[in-house]
Amino acid sequence: MSVGPPSGLVIVDKPAGLTSHDVVARVRRLAGTRKVGHAGTLDPMATGVLVLGVNRATRLLGHLLVTDKAYDATLRLGVSTTTDDAEGEVIATAATGTVTDDRVVTALSALVGELDQVPSAVSAIKVDGRRAYERVRAGEQVQLAARRVRVDAIEVHRVALGGDGVDVDVTVRCSSGTYVRAIARDLGDDLGVGGHLTRLRRTSVGPFGLDVARTLDQLEAEEANALDILPISEAARIGFPSYALDEDHAVDVRFGRKLPVALGANGPVAMFTGDGEFLALYEQVPEAEDPGGGPWARAVAVFV
Repeated sequence: MSVGPPSGLVIVDKPAGLTSHDVVARVRRLAGTRKVGHAGTLDPMATGVLVLGVNRATRLLGHLLVTDKAYDATLRLGVSTTTDDAEGEVIATAATGTVTDDRVVTALSALVGELDQVPSAVSAIKVDGRRAYERVRAGEQVQLAARRVRVDAIEVHRVALGGDGVDVDVTVRCSSGTYVRAIARDLGDDLGVGGHLTRLRRTSVGPFGLDVARTLDQLEAEEANALDILPISEAARIGFPSYALDEDHAVDVRFGRKLPVALGANGPVAMFTGDGEFLALYEQVPEAEDPGGGPWARAVAVFV
């Protein structure tokens, strides 16, 4: 009798042309389980790192969404589209003779830091229960509110000046929720020529990069029960700070009880038994919520 796949993460190098859901469907078939989900959607035109969770590890994904991401991208100046990327219809063009390397670098530097970014209308954000892109494709006008995001760095590799447009190759390091399409749009608006995204490759999601990602072809070449799955304990140790439990506290954690301990880190912390078994994610209780009684830690999610 075959044994199902263990709980853990599969790091996929997504090809262009597939949705993130398409990739999940392929891995479900390969893994022989319906319990597969993904963290951080990639548009069909985008390629690169897509983190999938299998079985119990699907519950890790919501916590991994807060991690930082990195992208390689090409921004086309002089052309605006309905979707802020190459998949949309062209709605405006402009001469780019006034665009220079220095103006591009200066304008992009203004898009680095904590900022309020208006997401592209064609996005997965829900508006009254429906995805924004569904409403746009149905002919509706969608106006999304600005969201606070963090762009840590935009490194410019090349500015290709041309008569019919300007291509800018960049590396973007940013928080989850940042739209590189919106950076292309805003750069074009700031320079007065319009802009959109023509290429996007995600090179990392938190600690997981292209160096550990596998293509669908590589995964399909393996037996279903031999998928290259990063075990949940190892994934938790890589993705979060860790805390070693004594035997008594390990019993409490299995039941999700509050612990009288200082975790030594902000955010979710992975709780391990003495022999390395991953049990749960915990967080420190803020002093304001428990004055005079700390330190205490409480369960975020229990995995046993």
